Amino acid sequence: MKPTLVTGASGFIGWHVARKLLDRASAVRVLARDPSRVRELDGVEIVRGDLRDAGSLERAVAGVGVVYHIAADYRLWARDPEEMFRSNVEGTRNLLGAAKAAGVERVVYTSTVGCIGVPRGGLGDETSPVSAEEMKGPYKRSKFEAERVALEFARELPVVIVNPTAPIGDHDFKPTPTGRIVVDFLRGAMPAFVDTGLNVVDARDVAEGHLLACERGRSGERYILGSENLTLEQILGKLAAITGKPAPKMQVPYAVAYVFGAVSTAWAGISGKEPRAPLDAVKMARKKMWVRHDKASRELGFAPGPASGALERAVAWFQANGYV
Repeated sequence: MKPTLVTGASGFIGWHVARKLLDRASAVRVLARDPSRVRELDGVEIVRGDLRDAGSLERAVAGVGVVYHIAADYRLWARDPEEMFRSNVEGTRNLLGAAKAAGVERVVYTSTVGCIGVPRGGLGDETSPVSAEEMKGPYKRSKFEAERVALEFARELPVVIVNPTAPIGDHDFKPTPTGRIVVDFLRGAMPAFVDTGLNVVDARDVAEGHLLACERGRSGERYILGSENLTLEQILGKLAAITGKPAPKMQVPYAVAYVFGAVSTAWAGISGKEPRAPLDAVKMARKKMWVRHDKASRELGFAPGPASGALERAVAWFQANGYV
């Protein structure tokens, strides 16, 4: 059996994909810049490497049958935004080029719901028009460009693209911006909220969606992996019901959040410390990122569960692992 390569296994979604593959008795190889960060994945083969290092990628894909390219520089603020483009865009180009040269049979590329168009007052899907001008901040712009790279390679290499929404659950090591909502709530560090909305999905369902995309997805196609469309107020209400802690009741006007984000981000540029409220995150919050996952359900058999169970696991995991 040829091994399967997973990039990003030290991160949130990548960990869950690797875990599911191991549970299926697959031979799993992971690419990691720092092998010590690959945790709770006994049995994987670790190849030290970097998406910006073409030689390490050639070693990583040698003899591999399938590649799950999940690794990404996922930050809503960076002192040097070009780092994101080097990892997310050129890194994707490097890996897919190495996969093509090695004769890899199939690639699943992990994009983001941020690359999906969302019509005003409606739900976005894979056919919704979207442009580069709508991509707010270097993270979304870099992922938008990386998705275009994946689509280019799909003309000559079987590449299926998945667009996860806002995953939630256990083993969110960093944590991600979505997980940060849970951590801030648990710490009592979220006294107010803005009027925004996310599509929330269980990270385990996202991992299952990756495997389904590999098995049933069509090359060159995109599949949204999402579940429930919720306002931030509703998410906080669910967390309150789970924990018994009170949910914040004050809604902050967008203009106030924008000013706070601008000041916070300007200070970060001086101090070098991550801003409390990155301006790009505030800009993203202006639009409710609500989408439908009908295509993934229809073509892949994707059947996500409700968000509540994932939120419960996220709360328990963060509490048990010293985040609170």
